[in-house]
Order: sequence, then structure tokens, then C-alpha cells
Amino acid sequence: MASSKTLLSATAAVILATSLFWTLTSSSSSPSSADSIAFIKKTIDSNKIAIFSKSYCPYCKRAKSVFKELNQVPYVVELDERADGRDIQDALGELVGRRTVPQVWVKGKYIGGSDDTVEAYESGELAKLLGIESFTENDRLDKIVLLVDGLLSASSPLLRFE
Repeated sequence: MASSKTLLSATAAVILATSLFWTLTSSSSSPSSADSIAFIKKTIDSNKIAIFSKSYCPYCKRAKSVFKELNQVPYVVELDERADGRDIQDALGELVGRRTVPQVWVKGKYIGGSDDTVEAYESGELAKLLGIESFTENDRLDKIVLLVDGLLSASSPLLRFE
């Protein structure tokens, strides 16, 4: 009976020591949540367009391509290329309620992820927020016609959209 009490006490001590070790090492090797949140807020406030991303993520690439289409250069924080990337991603979860990337802000306004960014682009909301001209589908078709004007006539069957 005494040996089972000793074993139980030893097990509890190991669990407590392990928990204490992880708490101390994780807080000393990475910035605190408050530091990460401060970094995020400073990044958002200091840049017209801020994107928290991962370099290999197809959804992040999609969101970044929207701004390329608008001839805008976002400030991009590639979380997978930073030692504190996981801490920043955790802090993003605290701020907006989700840890997924991309996370996009325009002029301090939270847009959301990839789908939200594309939707804001297609609706003209991004162009409006950025104070730039928005393009409709007809404008795009007009550009196509101008691009091929010297190569094809407007009555060419290659320009029919059926």
C-alpha cells in the first residue's frame, strides 16, 4: 500500500515538473501573446494592405494574386518563414477567432481569408476601400478586344462568347 502511494506521488511530481518545464521553456523561447498581438496591430496600422500568410499555401497565393490584379503591393508576413510564426498565428486566432491563413486587412479593416478577399474584389469593395478604379466584367471584355484589335476584327468568330 505504501509503495502505491509513493508511486502515485512520484507520478504526480513528474507530471507537475513536466508541465512547469514546458510552461517555462515555451514562454522564454518565443514572444508572449501580448507581443504577438502588438506586432499584428502595428503591422496592420503601418501598412495599407497587410496579409498574414504562409509561402506554400495555395489560398494565400490566391489572396495575394487579387492585389496583384489591382496593381497593389501588400505587406506580407510569411508565418512559415519566421521563428515566431506559430505565436503570431495563435495571436491571430485570439484577434479574429480563427488561426487559418491568409488573414487580410485593408486600411485597418479586416477583410478575412482567401474567399472573403476574392468576394470583396469581385464586389468592388476592395477597390472602393483602396480608392482605386474598379473593373466590371464588361471592362475586362473591352480590354480583351483592345488587346486583340490589331489581330482580329470585332466580327471574328474567335471573339464570340457563346
